[in-house]
Amino acid sequence: MSESGISRRTFAAAASLAALRPERILGANDRLRVAVIGCGGRGLVGEALEFARETNVELAVVCDTWRQHREKAAAMTKEALGSEPKMLVHYQDVLAMKDIDAAIIATPDHQHCTMLGDAIRAGKDVYIEKPLAMNMKELIEAVDTVKNSDRVVQVGTQVRSFASSVAARAFVAAGGMGRIFKIEQSRNSYRPYWHSYAERPVAESDVDWKAFLMHHRPRPWNADQYAGWYGYRDFSLGPQTGFMSHFVDLVHYVTGAKFPSRVTATGGIYRWKDQRTAPDTFEALLEYPEGFLVRYNTTFGTDSNNFLKFFGTRGVMDATNWDKPWALIGQRGEPDAIAPGTQIPEVESTPHMKNFLECLRTRKQPNAPIDAGYQHAVACLMADEAWVRGTRMIYDPLKR
Repeated sequence: MSESGISRRTFAAAASLAALRPERILGANDRLRVAVIGCGGRGLVGEALEFARETNVELAVVCDTWRQHREKAAAMTKEALGSEPKMLVHYQDVLAMKDIDAAIIATPDHQHCTMLGDAIRAGKDVYIEKPLAMNMKELIEAVDTVKNSDRVVQVGTQVRSFASSVAARAFVAAGGMGRIFKIEQSRNSYRPYWHSYAERPVAESDVDWKAFLMHHRPRPWNADQYAGWYGYRDFSLGPQTGFMSHFVDLVHYVTGAKFPSRVTATGGIYRWKDQRTAPDTFEALLEYPEGFLVRYNTTFGTDSNNFLKFFGTRGVMDATNWDKPWALIGQRGEPDAIAPGTQIPEVESTPHMKNFLECLRTRKQPNAPIDAGYQHAVACLMADEAWVRGTRMIYDPLKR
């Protein structure tokens, strides 16, 4: 690693992609051309289409290693906007198009950092799905690449853009909760989310398996690994990054905290014992230097005991239904407890994808900039490492 924090590999890749940077200057009325890389279950094609007309955006390219995903995304685009996007298999071909202004990357987790770095070096603005990274090495390299550019990057932790989240942040900042000392989420369901994905029928002839594997070792075609990749730790670590990234990002957003100082975790495969390797049960405790404890739990095998609550000296803020106004409960015995009937004042908010598309023109920082992605990734990776190593993990923000 050089003194600037950019590796030789990053520098070489930057040099090779420098010629791809778009030179055209956009006017206020020019239509932006956006590509979607990864057209699967997250539905980001639909999210982009929802705001395309009002933000003067053309969905010009859909890219996916699975033929059916490409074709479905192209059909959705044509039906919604009347235009037919170009269909591509390889993301490198998208980044080589000089007239593409931005990429929405919604691919499997193991591809995020590589694609983000390549897109930035190609001069594209990027919406990148969560979790941002699967290990600290790729995380630091990707973040440094973004920070050394002038590109707009929005990380896909969209919960922070809900009106309820924005209102809660303002309420906490105004002292509405007193001092927060504990935050908990229990997010359970009967089956792991990767089961439904794995049930999708997929044929080897419709897939570029090598492109999907990317930097992983070559292996024979495996339909379950391709369709149900969420369940395999080569491609996604598990709920501690898939689900917990949303929760931890919300903790950071509402409280203003950035990184946990210490994390412990435990878990394993207790209910759904099959060929998949991601844990179906996971629990983590995160200690924050601001003076509060965070607990996260996922159990696949029951759909009961779901909740998300912030505990403050004045009372409890219930965010279990986080897309609706959060409920308040005063703390008995506290002289300044939240009064019965108190509601969190409503505030205006902008949907996450719309915010990104607007920032392509304004060049303002979006709702979830790269720093927010780095922070949620550090917390999730600390939890994963604590589980894997069986020991408490400590984070040094100066040494990263």
